[in-house]
Amino acid sequence: MTQIASKRKSTRRINGSTVQGLNVPSIEICILAGGLSKRMGRDKSRLRLGRTTMLGHIRKTACATGLAVRVIRRDCVPKCGPLGGIYTALKTTRADAVLFLACDMPLVTTELIEFVLRRVQRISGNWKPSIHVALFVRTRGRVGFPLVLARESVESVRQQIEKREFSLQSLAKALTATILPLKGPWSRLLFNINTPREWAIVRHRQ
Repeated sequence: MTQIASKRKSTRRINGSTVQGLNVPSIEICILAGGLSKRMGRDKSRLRLGRTTMLGHIRKTACATGLAVRVIRRDCVPKCGPLGGIYTALKTTRADAVLFLACDMPLVTTELIEFVLRRVQRISGNWKPSIHVALFVRTRGRVGFPLVLARESVESVRQQIEKREFSLQSLAKALTATILPLKGPWSRLLFNINTPREWAIVRHRQ
């Protein structure tokens, strides 16, 4: 267990799930897997890493938190990058907030997800459902996944799509999001795979 996970408190139940020591509202994890994979040339989520797919790796990691996990494969609004999946998840969720992961980041760990959730707890106090939470991780100078958005953010995401502002950078700015810088070991876990070369790098690490 890492230092993060070893600070044990009483286990709380959240929508039938358990998360060690986290004072959070109903929250689910959504894995975005609806991208076009143009640079890879084939569906990234189905690439095999060992005995399972990249998507299988990240889903297993997400499920280990005890939170509900969904995979978003078909976007309500197509061809607008990650915002399409984010909008779809927020529009259909029953949770107060969603933690988003990308299917092309198979090195993400359960400990990293819990670290992000603990930071959300810290900035949100008692985590009342009405609080408009927006937290983005930043590494190597850019914001990205994992990120956490309250369900109420759906309207802001829709407005960004209408303005054709599809980048996560623009969304974070529009939401006046809290930015969580990650460096060192955490940063290395956020390696994402977009090209055959990057795919080869991750396979070599296994």
